[in-house]
Amino acid sequence: MVMDIVVAALPLAIVAVLLIGFLWPATRAMPIAWIAALGVGYVWWNNPPDYLAGSSFVGVMTALEILWIVFGALVLLYTLMQAGAFDRINKGFTAVSDDRRVQIVLIAFFLATFIEGAAGFGTPAAVVAPLMLALGFPALAAVIAALIGHIIAVTYGAVGTPIIVGIQDPLMIYEEQIVNDGGMSVVEYSHEVAAWAATYHALTGFLMPLFAVGMIVYFFSPPGERSLKPALSVWPLCLFAGFAFAIPYWAAAWFLTAEFPALIGAMVGGAITVGLLRRGYLLPDDEWDFPPREQWADHWVGAIEPGDDGTDEAVPNGGEQMSLLKAWSPYIVLIVLLVVTRVIDPISETITDAGLGTEFAVAGVGEFTIGVVIQWSEMFGYDLSAGIEWINAPGFWLLLSAIIAIGIFGMSGQQVKAAWAEAAKKLVSPFIALIFVIAMVQVMIQSGGAPGAPEAGSMIEILAIATADATGPLYPALAALIGALAAAMVGSNTVSNITFGGFQFTAAHELDLPSQIVVGTQAVGGAIGNLVAIHNIVAALATVGLVGQEGRVMRLNLIPLFYYALVVGVWALLFVYVMPDVLPSVFDVY
Repeated sequence: MVMDIVVAALPLAIVAVLLIGFLWPATRAMPIAWIAALGVGYVWWNNPPDYLAGSSFVGVMTALEILWIVFGALVLLYTLMQAGAFDRINKGFTAVSDDRRVQIVLIAFFLATFIEGAAGFGTPAAVVAPLMLALGFPALAAVIAALIGHIIAVTYGAVGTPIIVGIQDPLMIYEEQIVNDGGMSVVEYSHEVAAWAATYHALTGFLMPLFAVGMIVYFFSPPGERSLKPALSVWPLCLFAGFAFAIPYWAAAWFLTAEFPALIGAMVGGAITVGLLRRGYLLPDDEWDFPPREQWADHWVGAIEPGDDGTDEAVPNGGEQMSLLKAWSPYIVLIVLLVVTRVIDPISETITDAGLGTEFAVAGVGEFTIGVVIQWSEMFGYDLSAGIEWINAPGFWLLLSAIIAIGIFGMSGQQVKAAWAEAAKKLVSPFIALIFVIAMVQVMIQSGGAPGAPEAGSMIEILAIATADATGPLYPALAALIGALAAAMVGSNTVSNITFGGFQFTAAHELDLPSQIVVGTQAVGGAIGNLVAIHNIVAALATVGLVGQEGRVMRLNLIPLFYYALVVGVWALLFVYVMPDVLPSVFDVY
C-alpha cells in the first residue's frame, strides 16, 4: 500500500519539482509529467497501451473544450479593446475619484472580477495591472492589487469553466455513486458544489477590497511611515463594495448557474457602488496617494514608468466619447444569450442533444458523433468516452457576442483581424500546457478502470484515501489548501479542479462527510492558489515591465492566501460538523 501511494504521487511530484523547484514553464514540465503518468499506469497499474491512449484522448478533448471557451473569451475581450470600449469602461471607473484607495476598489476589485468572470485564465491581472500602471500606480502595487482583487471571482472564471469543465465533467466517472447518494445527476451535483463554493467565497471574500487596499497602503508607503490607518479610513466603502458584490454573486450561484456569479456580482455590485460614489456617498474625507516618485524603492517600478501604458497608440473609434451602455453592451448581449440557452428548455435540450448529428464507427477505434455535440465513445474498445458540446459551451456564445460587437462598434476589418490574431497568439502556451496536464490527470483518474487494474482504485483514489486516513476529521479544514497547491503549480483553477475534484470527492466519502461541501472547498482552494501561481504572476509582471520580482509578489500574496485558506477551513468544519445539527433542513446534503 505504501508503494502504491508513492508511485501514484510520482506524476504530481514531478510537476511540483519542475514547476516550483526548477521554475520550468508548464509547456516543458507537463509533457514530462504526462509521460511519467503513462509509465506508472503501464508498469504499476497494468493499464494496456491502448487504454492509456484512450485515457489521454479523454484529456485532450477536455482541454480542447477549455481552449474553445478561452478563445471565445479572449476574442470578445480584445474586440472591446480594439473598439475602444474597454478604455471607456476603465475611464468610467477612474473618473469617480483620484483617491488611490477608491481606484483599487473600482478597478482592482470590480473591473478585475468582471474580467475574470468573462475571460479567466490569468487575464484579469494581465489586463488590469497595466491599466493601473497607466493611472500612476507603481508597477509592483498594480500587480499585487490586481491579483488580490480578482480572487473571489476565479471559481467562476471564463463563464463558469472551473465548475462546468473542472468539476462537472471529471466527476462523470462517479455518476452512479452520485445518483445513489443523493438522487441527483452530476450536473445538479456540480451546481450544488458551485453554490457551496460561493457560500465560502461570500463569507470570506467580502473582505478582499479592504485586504487589497490594506496591502497597498501599508507596503507602498515610506518604510518609516507604514500604517493601516489609510485603509481603515475607507472601511465603509470597502465593506459596502464587498457586500454589493457578494450578495448578487451568491444568489446567482444558488439560483442560476455557475456561469453567472462573477459577471453578475461585478456588474450589479460595481453599478451600485459607482452610483453611490458619484452621489458623494462612501467617499473618504481625505485623499490618499503614493509618496513622491523619488521616494519609491527600486523594486516598485520596472521598464515602464507609471503613467505610461507602454504604447503610443490612440484610442480607436473614439472610445473616450462612447457611452458606457454601448461599451458594456456586448457583455449584456452575452449574458442574455447564456440565460436564454440555459433557461429555455427546448433550446437547451437541442444544443446538447448528441443525437443531432452524424454517427459512425471505426473498427478498433471507437464510435463517433459529429453534430451539435462532438463525441467519441468506446475508445479503442474500452468504456472511455469524451465529448465537446461546442454550441452549448460558452465559447460559442462568446464568439457570437464578439461578432455582434463588430456591428455595434462599427469596427474595421483591420481591427477585427487584430483582435482575433491577438486572441489566437495568447492560446499557444495554454494549448500545450493544458493538453498535456489534463491528459496526465485523466490517465491518473481512469487508471483504476482498466482490465487488470488494482482493486484499490485509481491513482487519484489511492492518494485521496491515504490523505483522508492521515488527516481524519480535520480533513475539511485542509481541503482548500490542497486545491490551492494544485492551482499554484499549474496556474489554473480549472486544472486544479480536474486534478483534485475526484480526489476531494473520494476523501469525503472515505470519511463519510457531505461531499458537496468538501468539493466546494476544492473549488475555492483552486481559486486562491492563483495568488501565488507563478504563471499568472509572470504574465502580470510582464505587462508592467517588472519580470524578475516573482518571489516578492509570491511572498506578499501569501498573506491573503493563508487568510482565505484558514477562514474557509473554519467554515468547512462548521458546515460539516456543527451546522447539520443546528439547521438540518438547510444542511441536508448527505
